[in-house]
Formats: sequence, C-alpha cells, structure tokens
Amino acid sequence: MARDLSDKEIMAMELAQLQKEVKTERIPVSTTAKELVAWIESQAAEDHLLKGIPEDKNPFKEKGGCLIT
Repeated sequence: MARDLSDKEIMAMELAQLQKEVKTERIPVSTTAKELVAWIESQAAEDHLLKGIPEDKNPFKEKGGCLIT
C-alpha cells in the first residue's frame, strides 16, 4: 500500500497518527500495574486455571474406561 502513495501522503498519514497518539491519555505503569494486580486477585476465585474445574462440570472428563481382554 505504501508503494502506491507519495512521500507527502505517507508523511500526512504519519502526522495524523502522531496527532491521535498525542491525544491518548497516558497512565503510569506503577498505577496500572496495581489496578491489574487488584483485578486479577479479585477474579482469582472464579479462575478455572487456578482452582480447577469440578468433576461434574468437566466436559473433557472421560466417560468410560477401556478394557482389554
């Protein structure tokens, strides 16, 4: 796509993108990391990877065994 555009058009697109980025609200990582940790801890009780899936609700539980005679 960039090959079809002139240098002036490419620079105009870059300028438009930079103008959008300047308007983006910035939040320090120290603040967002605390919020993220708090959210993860609040959701931990419902996380199947942490607490596991109950056997009666596990769709991947084997229905029956295999017998070799």
